[in-house]
Amino acid sequence: MNLAEIVSPIANDMKAVDAVIRQRLNSEVVMIRTIGDYIISAGGKRMRPAMVLMIANALGYKGADHHLMAAIIEFIHTSTLLHDDVVDESDMRRGRSTANAVFGNAASVLVGDYLYSRSFEMMVDIDSMRVMQIVSNATTIIAEGEVLQLLNVHDPDVSVERYLQVVRYKTAKLFEAAAQTGAVIAGASPEQEKAAAEYGCYVGTAFQLIDDVLDYSGDAEALGKNVGDDLREGKPTLPLIRVMQVGTPEQRDLVYKAIETGEADFTEVARAIQATDALEYTRKIAQEEAERALNALAPFPDSPYKDALIGFCHFSTNRNS
Repeated sequence: MNLAEIVSPIANDMKAVDAVIRQRLNSEVVMIRTIGDYIISAGGKRMRPAMVLMIANALGYKGADHHLMAAIIEFIHTSTLLHDDVVDESDMRRGRSTANAVFGNAASVLVGDYLYSRSFEMMVDIDSMRVMQIVSNATTIIAEGEVLQLLNVHDPDVSVERYLQVVRYKTAKLFEAAAQTGAVIAGASPEQEKAAAEYGCYVGTAFQLIDDVLDYSGDAEALGKNVGDDLREGKPTLPLIRVMQVGTPEQRDLVYKAIETGEADFTEVARAIQATDALEYTRKIAQEEAERALNALAPFPDSPYKDALIGFCHFSTNRNS
């Protein structure tokens, strides 16, 4: 199943979420509307808001708060993208110029702040202290993940455990919050709420690890640029860490120096990744996370929505983009 087929049971809910997003972006400040529209209209898989909707529906929810909650999660995610691109000095995302490349760093940071603040204002309308606890905790941990990633920059001695901690904090935590708040809104039992949180965390981790794999899949010559982009920023991702574990002394030295200095023959680094089991190893870790996500769904009743949540697990590890 492709992603469109997986999310088909919530197609009408997703349209309702889009309406909420448009309504809540309607600021009197034109620049906010312009940048907000620019990045949200850029596309993306919208897995995080979809997860809110899937979990809530899987637990029989019949209200409309899940639409608002899904929009909140999307606003927080968009805010992190705006800030990430400034920190990383990125000029491309999803095949087009980043907001900071078009509008400047200052405007991107400030609109990111606006979306973040707006999301908490919207949460007040849900009127759930449990939701506030979950999301405020998640945003704190996401910020910690950003700082942890910064500490790992140009550090070739980053371990698998340290890298996975960044993934769980920076990426998986918002998936976790999306799934958990969907359960809370639906009036889940404590067991179901815990299961939803675990499911989101595991799917989010698998999703990021496959991103790592896709960054380094394909022809080594073409991959040189992708590898170079990451390494110039000094980011040690799991395939690179694996090369330093199992590669030849020459391969290990090449990757070590590339992470440390941000300079190397990046095509040779790509060849080193493909000459070892780095991609297979990373995919295997992702598949283990997806299996844990599947197991976490045990307390959920059978439904088309549960089937879609299972589909998310398979999609997260089998996608090509």
